[in-house]
Amino acid sequence: MSESGDQFAGTAARSTKHSPRVDEELEHEIQGMLKAEHATRSEEWREVEPIAEGDPDITADPSGTLVGGVPVGMTEDAVIARAELARWLDRADFPSDGPNLVEAALDHRAPDAVVDELRRLPEGETYERIGDVVRALGYPTET
Repeated sequence: MSESGDQFAGTAARSTKHSPRVDEELEHEIQGMLKAEHATRSEEWREVEPIAEGDPDITADPSGTLVGGVPVGMTEDAVIARAELARWLDRADFPSDGPNLVEAALDHRAPDAVVDELRRLPEGETYERIGDVVRALGYPTET
């Protein structure tokens, strides 16, 4: 469907679906976005609340690899190792011992690095959760 002048419907200066007053209200709502000087929401309650003082910074840091930082007592490598182990082990895999966790990781098609890490687990231990596995592997945990 097209309008006069070979324009597609809806590209005219004014909409034909509602009144000029509604057009002006809609135009007013997007002025902040167009001018990029203030928020684009028309009602304040729809705005995202700013981060409160004392809350952790959850914005992405392009120079770092982790969003939100590293927990106290842990290193960035420990966080990455724990996340990678948790990615390949389900809650259903626990409680379990080292060889069964290796089998579970292989069943989930975990990368060789993850399987090799799990093979380092001491024998005869039962692990209730991923945190127990990480501690047994010698990684620091949050304090």
